[in-house]
Amino acid sequence: MTQPAILVTGASSGIGLAIAQALLEAGHPVIGFSRSAPKGLGPQFTHMPVDLTDPLALEKALSDLPALSGVVHAAGLLRVGPHDSFDHADGARMWQLHVDTAARLIGALAPRLPDGGRIVLIGSRVARGAPGRALYAASKAALSGLTRSVAAELAPRSVTVNIVAPGATDTPMLRDPQRASEAPKLPPIGRMVRPREVAATVAFLLSPDAGAITGQEIVICGGASL
Repeated sequence: MTQPAILVTGASSGIGLAIAQALLEAGHPVIGFSRSAPKGLGPQFTHMPVDLTDPLALEKALSDLPALSGVVHAAGLLRVGPHDSFDHADGARMWQLHVDTAARLIGALAPRLPDGGRIVLIGSRVARGAPGRALYAASKAALSGLTRSVAAELAPRSVTVNIVAPGATDTPMLRDPQRASEAPKLPPIGRMVRPREVAATVAFLLSPDAGAITGQEIVICGGASL
């Protein structure tokens, strides 16, 4: 019998790519949703090009999926700026990608997951609030209510739903020129969080040993929230 795959959004770079690599190394088939295809992930990886902010394209891609054992929504967008100059178009894009896409993935795929299936959403430590990041924080904070509500609904099927919330992580998004006015702060451990550290936590939440963890937010911040 073919082993069910794990879907990873945003698999072409950053945290999503690290998650895909970690899962492949652990022997899981992985399906990656992203606009561009990552290279060198091997035959157990299947790339499906899709614009996650296009509801019709996403619906079509979801309908074409084979059996899954888990879902990871790692695709993200970061736009920064102070409260007196909000870019509401950017805010809407972040909400659509972080919250609306997560809801669509859960709505379409949770009923198709086997009992004991896994869902992990990538949040952010910034969800608790940070200067210059209000709209980004709002979109990530909304994931908490979504996650806890869906986790309560799916608990009788032993389908877990959790958030992994990294702090400043060494990814291309962290170095995006569009956030130059709001530079990231180095965590107390003296370095940025590594994508592989986030991926390892996600991989654990997808494992059988994490079956009693659901509706939770696990923060990986190098001490920045202390």
